[in-house]
Amino acid sequence: MAFLEVTSLSTKGQIVIPQGIREKLGLESGAKLIVIQEGDSILLKPIKFPKKEQFKKLISLGDKVREKLDLTEDNVKKAVENVRKEKHENSH
Repeated sequence: MAFLEVTSLSTKGQIVIPQGIREKLGLESGAKLIVIQEGDSILLKPIKFPKKEQFKKLISLGDKVREKLDLTEDNVKKAVENVRKEKHENSH
């Protein structure tokens, strides 16, 4: 269910996200948001960064894939170079 609040725009173009919405979304000072404008609507979308433990799991998964595919740092660099070269050639 939508949660409706009203806020005001300051002379500097700043808005305050009402406390109830901040609490509901777990937003704290310094939180990053994406601002999307479509027609006469503005959408603020919080950017959720993975927690340290989630990030460690992601790195571990990447390591397992790298080992399974027997990838080396040089293999990855060459693959990135090839993709960039291909992308550059296709853009011209």
